[in-house]
Amino acid sequence: MMPQPTIPRTTSPKRAIGLIELRSIARGMLTTDTILKAADVELLRAHVVCPGKYIILIAGAISHVRNAVAVGQQVAPEVVVDHFILSNVHPSVFPALTATTEIEEVKSIGVVETFTLAAAIVAADTAVKAAPVQLIEIRLPFAMGGKAFTVFTGEVSAVRSGVETAVAKLKDEGVIDSFTVIPSPHKDLIAKLL
Repeated sequence: MMPQPTIPRTTSPKRAIGLIELRSIARGMLTTDTILKAADVELLRAHVVCPGKYIILIAGAISHVRNAVAVGQQVAPEVVVDHFILSNVHPSVFPALTATTEIEEVKSIGVVETFTLAAAIVAADTAVKAAPVQLIEIRLPFAMGGKAFTVFTGEVSAVRSGVETAVAKLKDEGVIDSFTVIPSPHKDLIAKLL
């Protein structure tokens, strides 16, 4: 048997995020491998999330992400629960997905809690594009009953605007669970977030 050729990796800028959610861990791993062999994308996350699902989160040039998601959907279509592609992603979304954002000062906190990871990513991208806020984290649905959330900081008015814009964008999809703005958060809460 001949070895499979691999796609050479380029240093193209990350402009899009793609996500595939499956209800099979084994098929999730197979799909991840297939995607990485077929498309020039960066694997941001690939692992089990509650309740027993598998997510594949990738980034790269828009055309490459579209190709990767299309390939991924063909591997095991019977277990694909959801998928999405978000183009022209704000650059601050990427470190927020890995909780590696460097925050100098937390003035107020905005939280948007969603029923899906895709919605949390869209909420974060929408908030940071709508107002001068800084993303702290986009929390994956791990040990949270399948829910996800995004947390950001800034002046109270900016945080309020970011939360309101994100909620307005997603409200008709039924994916918002809860949201809040916390002005002048306690230092112990801030310490747990950073």
